[in-house]
Amino acid sequence: MNTRQIKKVIIPITAIVILLAMVAWLAGSFNDKIAPILQANNHLKSSVPRAEQFIVSYSEQLSYEPVAAGIEAKQATIISSRLLARIEQIKVRAGDNVKQGDVLIELEKSDLTALVSQAQERINGISARYQEAEKSLARANKLYSDQLISAADLDSQKASFQSIEAELTAAKQARQQAQSTLAYATITAAIDGKVVNRFAEPGDTAQLGKKLLAIYNPLTLRVEANVREQLAITLQQGQTLQVQVPSINQTLSAKIEEIVPAANTGSRSFLIKASISYNQKLLPGMYARMLLPAKPQQVLQVPSNKIASMGQLNFVWIEENDELQRRFVRLGKKSSENMTIVVSGLNAGDSVINPPTTQD
Repeated sequence: MNTRQIKKVIIPITAIVILLAMVAWLAGSFNDKIAPILQANNHLKSSVPRAEQFIVSYSEQLSYEPVAAGIEAKQATIISSRLLARIEQIKVRAGDNVKQGDVLIELEKSDLTALVSQAQERINGISARYQEAEKSLARANKLYSDQLISAADLDSQKASFQSIEAELTAAKQARQQAQSTLAYATITAAIDGKVVNRFAEPGDTAQLGKKLLAIYNPLTLRVEANVREQLAITLQQGQTLQVQVPSINQTLSAKIEEIVPAANTGSRSFLIKASISYNQKLLPGMYARMLLPAKPQQVLQVPSNKIASMGQLNFVWIEENDELQRRFVRLGKKSSENMTIVVSGLNAGDSVINPPTTQD
C-alpha cells in the first residue's frame, strides 16, 4: 500500500474519531458526575399556627340553571284602522309617550261628516211627520170617544202613527251608526304607554286591519321563558326568581305570575311568565337569563384572601408534611363575598394558608 492510499484511509478515520470525541464532550463524558439528590426545603418549613389554617371541605352550594328568556310587555297593542280612508295626520312617532284617549291618527272624514248630516236631516223630516201624526192620533181618539168616527178610522190613524214612529227610530239608529263610523276616523290610544313603531305616514291609505302604530306599557314589562318540563314542574306561581339582563349588566328579582298549563310538544317545555319591577333601562325584546333553582351541588371553596395570582394563573399555598407547597387551582365563581369556589387543584382535607410574604 503506497502513501497515497494510506492517506485516503487515515483521513476519514481521523474525522470520525474527532466527531465522536466532540459528541462525548458535549454529553459531559469528561466531567465529574454528581448523583441527583433532593435539595433540602428548610426555607419553606411551615410555622403557621393551626388557627390561621383553613381546612378545605365539601359544602352544599345551591346551583342555578340559566334559561334563555326575553323581556316582553304584558300590555301591548297594535293600532289599526276600521275604515278604508286616507290618513290626514299622525300625531306621534316612535318613542313618544301617550295617555289613554290621546288622539293618535286623523283619517279623512269629509264623506263621513256628510253621512251624519244626511242622517240628521232625515230625522228632522220624519220628526215633523211624527208630530203631525201624533196630533192626528190624538184628534182621532177624541172623535172616537165622542162616537163621531168608527173604530176602523181610529185603527188607521194608529197604524199611520206607528209607521212614522218606526221610521223615526230607524233614522235615529242610522244617525248613530253614521256618528260611530265618523268616530272611527279619529284613532285614539287604548292604553297608557310608549309608541314602539310607526308603520304609516300621512297620505297613505289606511286599510282594514293594517297596523299603523305599535304601543306598549313600560310599567307592565315581564320576563318570559320556555322552561324544560323537568324544571318547570318544580316551579310555583308566586315564586321569586333571579333574572340576569346582560345588556344592562343587572340582576333583577322576578315573581312568577303565570305558568301556561300546557307544554310545547316540540320542545317539551312550558312557558313561564314572571313580573318585574319597572326599570327605565328595560325595553321589549331584550335578552335575559332566568336563573332557575336546580339540584344542590357539593363544592370546595376557600377564602378569597388566600388565593394568589401570577399572570393568568391562580394558586394557593397549602401545608403538607409540615412544608409549604404552592398548588395551582382553577377557580369558579364567588359563592359569597369572602369565599370562592375551587373547581380543581384542591382536595378535601387540604390545609390552605395565607400567601407567604416572601417566596424565595
